Amino acid sequence: MAKYKLTWKDLKFDDFKTYLFAMFKAFIPKKKIKNLDDLEQFIQTKSAWVTQVTLYNYLKTRMGTRYVLHFDNDEFMSSVNLAKWNIYSVSLQDLTFYTFSYLKVNFNFQELEKTKEIFNKILDDEISNNMPQDIIEEARKNFDERLEKINWEIYYKDLPFNPSALSLYKWAPIAEELKTLDRKIVLNSMILKWDVIKQEFNDLIQF
Repeated sequence: MAKYKLTWKDLKFDDFKTYLFAMFKAFIPKKKIKNLDDLEQFIQTKSAWVTQVTLYNYLKTRMGTRYVLHFDNDEFMSSVNLAKWNIYSVSLQDLTFYTFSYLKVNFNFQELEKTKEIFNKILDDEISNNMPQDIIEEARKNFDERLEKINWEIYYKDLPFNPSALSLYKWAPIAEELKTLDRKIVLNSMILKWDVIKQEFNDLIQF
C-alpha cells in the first residue's frame, strides 16, 4: 500500500470523532489495578489512548488553527489507519515492558513470563477490531526480540517509551518536508502523554 502524505490541500473539515472520543476517555474514572486482568486492560486502553491522542493531535496541529477534520480521501484514511496500528503496536510493547519492569523492581513481581502472555492476548483481541495481520505478526516478532534483550531492573526508568515516540514520528502521514521540522515537538508530545500514564499507573497499582 502506498503511503499517502498529508499536505494542506488534502483535508476538509467536519467531525473528528475518533480524536474527540479519545480526549473524552481521559476523564473517565480510573479503575484500580489489582491483578493481571486489570493490568492487561490498563495496557490495552492506555496504549490506544496515547496512540490516538498523539497521532490525531499532531494531524490537527499541522492544519493550523482549525479544530475539526473530515477525511474524505480513501487513500489518506487508509494511511492514517496504517499509522495508527503501527504506532499502537509499539506503544503496547513499551507499556507492557514498562509495567512489568516497574512491578519487578517495586513489588518484587516474579511472574515475568506473563509479559508475553498478556501482550499476545491483547493482540489476539485486536483481531476483532481489524488490526492488520501483518502488523500483528511484526509486533509479535519485535516483542520477542526486545524481550530477549530487556533488563527488567532498569527498563522502566531508562527511556522506556522512546520506541513508540519514534514510531509516531515515522508513521504519521505528514509530508516529509513538514515532518522534519516537527521532530522534537512530535517526540516530546508522546513522551509527555506517557508521563501522564506513568503517574496514573503509579497511583492505581495495588499488587
